[in-house]
Amino acid sequence: MLKLVAISAKKSEALPSNLPPDSLRLSASAEETAHLPFASMTIGSNPAVMHHSELADVGLYLVAERAMLNRPLSELSESELPGSIGIFPMVAHPDLGPSASDQHWQMQHGPLALEVHTCMTHYYQLQVLHRFSGPEWHGLALCCFATEDDLRYRFFNSAAGEKAIALDVRRFADTQNSPRRVIASVALNAQ
Repeated sequence: MLKLVAISAKKSEALPSNLPPDSLRLSASAEETAHLPFASMTIGSNPAVMHHSELADVGLYLVAERAMLNRPLSELSESELPGSIGIFPMVAHPDLGPSASDQHWQMQHGPLALEVHTCMTHYYQLQVLHRFSGPEWHGLALCCFATEDDLRYRFFNSAAGEKAIALDVRRFADTQNSPRRVIASVALNAQ
C-alpha cells in the first residue's frame, strides 16, 4: 500500500490538528526532542499531506507500507492501534544499495524480527520509493508494542536474539549513517 510520510522536527502538539483524511500522526514520547532525528511523523495516503509543509520540515517520502505483523495502520480502529512505536530510519548498506538492502530487510530480517521481538504487537516496513525532501533514508521500520516499557525492556526475547538482530542489521543497513530510534505513540488528538 502506497503512503506519504511527512517527518517533522515539531512534536504533534505544535502541528496543525486537522490532519488530512486517512492520516495518522506519531509523536515522540520524549519531552525534549532536539537530540532526535525528528519529533513527529504523519502517515497517510491522501495527497493533501504533501501540501502541509509544516508537517514535513525534516522530510517527505513516498513509501510502500508492508504490514509484517497485524493489518495496515490505516485499517486499525482506535482500540487496535499500538501503544508504543519504535521508529527506526534505515540507510541502505553501501555495498548492497537500496534495492538489495530492501530485499534482505523484507525476506531475511522481517522473519527474524518476528521470531526475536516476541512482545511486538504490530510490525511495519516502510520502503522509501521516492524522497521528495529530507535525509536520504531508504526505509523506516515501525516496531510496535503494547507499552513503552515493553518496547524499552522486552524488545528482544533473549541475549542470543539481540545478537542475531544486531548482526543481521549490519548486513543490510548502514549502521553508521542510519539515525537513532525514535520512540513514539499515536497522537490521538491529531486524528
